[in-house]
Amino acid sequence: MPPSFPFAANFVSRAWPVLLEFCSLPRDPAKISTLLSEINDAESFASLAEAHGVVGHLAIAFACLFGWQIPSSFMDSLRARQRTHALYSLAMTAELFRILEILQKSGIEWVVVKGPVLSLRAYGDPSARQYADLDLLLRQKDIPRSAEILVAAGYDSRISGEAIRRGKIPGEYRFRAPGSKIILELHTERTLRYFPSPLPIEEYFQRKTSLSFDGRVVPALSAADEFVLISVHGATHFWERLMWISDVAAMVHNHPELDWEAIGRSAAEVGAERMVRLALLLAEHFLRVPVPAEMKKAVEADSACSKLVRNIETWLPCAGYATPAIAQRALFRYRMPGNISAGATYLARLSFSTTEEDWSNETVGARSSIGETLFRPFRLVKKYRRGSNS
Repeated sequence: MPPSFPFAANFVSRAWPVLLEFCSLPRDPAKISTLLSEINDAESFASLAEAHGVVGHLAIAFACLFGWQIPSSFMDSLRARQRTHALYSLAMTAELFRILEILQKSGIEWVVVKGPVLSLRAYGDPSARQYADLDLLLRQKDIPRSAEILVAAGYDSRISGEAIRRGKIPGEYRFRAPGSKIILELHTERTLRYFPSPLPIEEYFQRKTSLSFDGRVVPALSAADEFVLISVHGATHFWERLMWISDVAAMVHNHPELDWEAIGRSAAEVGAERMVRLALLLAEHFLRVPVPAEMKKAVEADSACSKLVRNIETWLPCAGYATPAIAQRALFRYRMPGNISAGATYLARLSFSTTEEDWSNETVGARSSIGETLFRPFRLVKKYRRGSNS
């Protein structure tokens, strides 16, 4: 059956163009005001913005529309969502400070990725961007000790202690604070499997920097490594949400000082050159942020990127409610590394590298590791078969 959407029936032709204008840089207040006047369902529009993770972007944009006619229904609906988002961001930031203080005492080296760090870096405000969890990057060897520390701090671990002791590698090590919506995810050079080549974590830590949050110093990746990471992350999720493209656009637009040679070197280290080129072309195509002059020749020479943008254009407006079919997903993965052999290797690795979704019950009917590996492609086909809205 075809996917259903929690938005107005005409959202692709009416609400979607307005959302793009709100996130484009620089913004055109006159055009936004005109387009808004054609939308009669403020709640549906706000729901679309929330599904794409850009409610904070709209709040910033409205502040730039002083003097323009904005229907009160839009303001009321978006303000309510923005208050919820702001309160959640404050709670997440407070929890981040608590956890970082605990981890600092352990001697474990880590950096904060995405989330509030990316929000500060791209938009100049740690609360401007929506995020559902807090993400830390650390070495795989430090996972057992880190898991013990977080459990002692009151977190529940999605990955069992037995699985960690056995060295099984999940998609991420996820921890939830009981009685709250706060989720903490630990990533390592082994869990970030969507990088075409292994992540050089020692080099990442050598190049790390720090950002200041409310007077607190928070360790972060270098800007170049962060840009590569968000390009890979967007590709990992097939660029199904506008917020990921907006992050790229904001980084490019707000930071003309970005070192594109360093970004190119970082991308080459992990085989993500095409992922970076695609990210830049998406920002230009959807949000009017030009590809930087230093990257323009490389982007224009990669004709596959334009084809990939056209593919993404078919599912992006739906905010994940129109998941690409299994064949589309496989072809997308295959094209990401940029050449035939690397693409085949990348697709095969992702098709057979198990995560916690593939692991059998450890007490009832357990499969062997080989059985889990062989079963994974069948699970993926079932999950993403045509017509699935998983």
